[in-house]
Amino acid sequence: MTGEYGLLEPNESDTPDDEFEQIDVSDTEADRIARKRDRKFNQFREQIKDSDRFKVDDGAFDDATFAALYKLVQDGYVDAIGGPLSTGKEANVYNALAGDRSLEMLREGEEEVAMKVYRTRATNFQDMREYLIGDPRFEELGDKKKIVMAWTRKELSNLERARKARVRVPRPITTERNVLIMEYIGTEDSRSKRLAEVQIENPETAYDVVREYIRRLYSAGLVHGDLSEYNVLFYGGELVVIDVGQAVTVHHPNAEEFLERDCENVASFFRRQGMEVSGDELLDWVHENGNV
Repeated sequence: MTGEYGLLEPNESDTPDDEFEQIDVSDTEADRIARKRDRKFNQFREQIKDSDRFKVDDGAFDDATFAALYKLVQDGYVDAIGGPLSTGKEANVYNALAGDRSLEMLREGEEEVAMKVYRTRATNFQDMREYLIGDPRFEELGDKKKIVMAWTRKELSNLERARKARVRVPRPITTERNVLIMEYIGTEDSRSKRLAEVQIENPETAYDVVREYIRRLYSAGLVHGDLSEYNVLFYGGELVVIDVGQAVTVHHPNAEEFLERDCENVASFFRRQGMEVSGDELLDWVHENGNV
């Protein structure tokens, strides 16, 4: 059952994981393919690098990243790689034609996926640092490439946990090294607009949905950590939370600080929509109803 903005009825709440889950960052098949560099892989790499639609910054993509894309195509998750949807300091997002294995996980009629490619060379982790410090999954890694791989798999895990908590997020499909494949949130012509980019006719209802999403994440043991009107999309009558890679567990030493910031960001946006709400009130409501 859904309400306005696609808010789903919750399932019986599951007990959130007590601590941080382990993330395997051992060599992937993509690393082995990159080291082997066979003829077909080299042809694939050059085709992608020469494509006008896929503008590659050589400082951001290494051979293992190209090999990850190659393997995703070979394994049937991606049929064809499209153009960029968004670019950022840590990652670029591209659309792609879904392969058979992705189609099995998408809703009927959906034919595209989003492909989030985290940078392995250019990332300096300045924006990631506050989320990494205190998280034991990253403390022993050291190597930048391993940290990026762990971050990518953490985002997949966070998406899976959010979906289990009945929070509308892009459907996670798979990862290969530093590449995440997930549901594409948009139309054939363009990505969906962010909440900051649309005219909200009923801000009270939208606020209730976002507030409930914060509560559900918290009840599932997660804090988004960077929630704002720029990380919520409006798509087909639904509000969709994106960019959950930095989300931390409630056991993270900075989790409460991140939750306070999320609440203030959300409240500040809806105050600009004419509502009388505050970050402190939202935070108190999440604590009172979060069941952690």
